[in-house]
Amino acid sequence: MKFFTKKRIVLFLLFIFPLLLFLILSTGTNNFTKLPVLTKNIVDISEIDSTKQTTFKNHISIVSFLGDKTTSMQPGILALNEKIYKTFLDYKQFQIIAIYPKGNEKNVAQLKDKLASFTDMKNWVFVETSEAEVAGFYDAFATNIPLNDLATDHVFLIDRAGSLRGRTADEDNPDGKLYGYSMNSVSVLNSKLKDDIKVLYYEYYAAFKEKNKNKANRKEVGL
Repeated sequence: MKFFTKKRIVLFLLFIFPLLLFLILSTGTNNFTKLPVLTKNIVDISEIDSTKQTTFKNHISIVSFLGDKTTSMQPGILALNEKIYKTFLDYKQFQIIAIYPKGNEKNVAQLKDKLASFTDMKNWVFVETSEAEVAGFYDAFATNIPLNDLATDHVFLIDRAGSLRGRTADEDNPDGKLYGYSMNSVSVLNSKLKDDIKVLYYEYYAAFKEKNKNKANRKEVGL
């Protein structure tokens, strides 16, 4: 029994067991729960972007609605930037989109300047549009979260196909549905939004891996 020394047990728990767990979980492509789709085929952001340079297609997007309350929204945006944006800055096709109505350009410019003072802004996108288009675009999300003065402190996760992702068994919501993530809650950003983005990326990775596996199998049988 000398093999099971205290030192070896500690080493096993710290290094070997987590590695074994990772290998077990990564042996298949269906060993994880896909992130639920809550609203399918939302209108593409390009429809309200006057520049037509922004799109949901082939991107993983976090969408925020600033309204006219840029100053009051600033703490949440800064938390989102720190906890989410910087974490996924170098991930492929990741972007955060901030939507605001015309007339709020000065306040948005100040917010952008503040972010730019300590952030690489390459994946931050600010979209200016009319009040009617902001409201109509938000309605397409079909959430249970109200939009007040064209603003909300929740952000929304949109997949590469332009569908709203979230949770259907969230313990903090009576009906279990989590449509959006509160920017004012560090725990929600850290434990929910961050995890869900990772799940979504792994979902696409697993699909890509399976597709390549199927291609290899077809080549082997001469198809």
